[in-house]
Amino acid sequence: MEFLSNTVVLSRLQFALTAIFHMLWPVLTTGMGIYLVIVEGLWLKTRNPNYYYHARFWSKLYVLNFGIGVATGVPMEFQFGTNWAPFSEAVGDFFGSILGFEASMAFMLEAGFLGIMLFGWERVNPVIHYLATIMVAFGANLSTFWILIANSWMQTPAGGEMVEGKFVVSDYFQAILNPFMANSVMHMFFATLETSLFVIGGISAWYILNQRHPEFFAKSFKIVLAIAIAVAPLQIYIGHLSGEQVYHYQPSKLAAIEAKWETLPAGKPADWSLLALPNNQTEQNDWEVTIPNALGLILELKPILSEPVLGLKEWAPEDRPRMVGLVYYAFRLMVGIGFFFAALMLFTVLQWWRGKLSPEQIAQQRWLMRAWILAAPLGYLAVESGWIVRCVGRQPWTVYGKIRTVDAASHLPPGEVLTSLSLFAIVYTLLFFTTLYFGSRIIRHGPNFDLPIPGEDQPAVDTTPGEPLPDQRPVEAQQ
Repeated sequence: MEFLSNTVVLSRLQFALTAIFHMLWPVLTTGMGIYLVIVEGLWLKTRNPNYYYHARFWSKLYVLNFGIGVATGVPMEFQFGTNWAPFSEAVGDFFGSILGFEASMAFMLEAGFLGIMLFGWERVNPVIHYLATIMVAFGANLSTFWILIANSWMQTPAGGEMVEGKFVVSDYFQAILNPFMANSVMHMFFATLETSLFVIGGISAWYILNQRHPEFFAKSFKIVLAIAIAVAPLQIYIGHLSGEQVYHYQPSKLAAIEAKWETLPAGKPADWSLLALPNNQTEQNDWEVTIPNALGLILELKPILSEPVLGLKEWAPEDRPRMVGLVYYAFRLMVGIGFFFAALMLFTVLQWWRGKLSPEQIAQQRWLMRAWILAAPLGYLAVESGWIVRCVGRQPWTVYGKIRTVDAASHLPPGEVLTSLSLFAIVYTLLFFTTLYFGSRIIRHGPNFDLPIPGEDQPAVDTTPGEPLPDQRPVEAQQ
């Protein structure tokens, strides 16, 4: 229990708790915002009430996630001034301005138009409302853009140098366009979008499986499937590019990801570790399952490495990641989920091509619907695992190669940090179950077909679970 008296460890645990919990909510809002833009655009183009009701229904889940994301994001940023004051003082000229951009440009843009998107359906012109929805989605993704710039700079600091313990910016745009920036932004953008697609698809599959408005939710299911056809393979490719960057810029992180203790020389084939049990004390893997010659194919798309893969023993213990097992398995969990999503997408597309997703047959695909329900939470695990690899693998540095984590933490009494950590854990646990409760209520209640449609003289007619919408009924039934 020595960690209870270590301020740095406790501050890291507190930031990890708040960051992991906060990340659950903007992941969905950034991706679902794009989905709302699509369905509302389809409604404006076709005037099909199905798309209108989709926009109204999914926006409820959007605002729930937005509210919890705001409530949990603010305390996380305050920690830069409380638990990580030396870090803020050292890099505040650049890092602080980037966080300021995120708040003033992105968050304010999203929050400013959110009210119009939620309450302006019958109060503003449909085109103006659609513009508000676009601005909300743009603001949510712009927030991700600035946050990833800040974090990617911590991974590959550029645009200045450390002078007497403070980072002095010489080229602001070079700092923004640091080597990790482009792939980091794209990787996170597709991660949030892919997670949102499989959440929407999983919820839609739940409705279809339970025979609740199956034709209605078949539309949302097919929309996310059509987008996933492009997103799932692109995310795998961008993840590969990110791995290549780690290979060249953060060799100690790569060694932890692959649990490599000894250096693999260039010019020779290298095996890839599929499963292993890393042992930090003995500096070796207690057991390991490998795939021959696969590491070169993963890193360079060829079996023979052109550059060496440095082992962890190349660095002193205090200069390399310590939680090798966590980084190793977090990476494999992230990659495994990415390939599972791609495989599920391909199989579902095949069923679509065979006509199995028609309104008459989609409810009969029970195992496929169950697979999508199972996939709904997996995107969150992949995102959280990716951030664990990204940040824990960066240790012992807060700013890679520039500022050590031990030097970035505030000198606070351990008891005070433990108290705040405990309070965060209690409050966030309550928030988590409260959010699940209200989210489940929204899903159980389902879409409200009594809502009037803007521009229509008569309100829509409510439907019972499993019954098609009015525009989908045969002409005889409508008469």
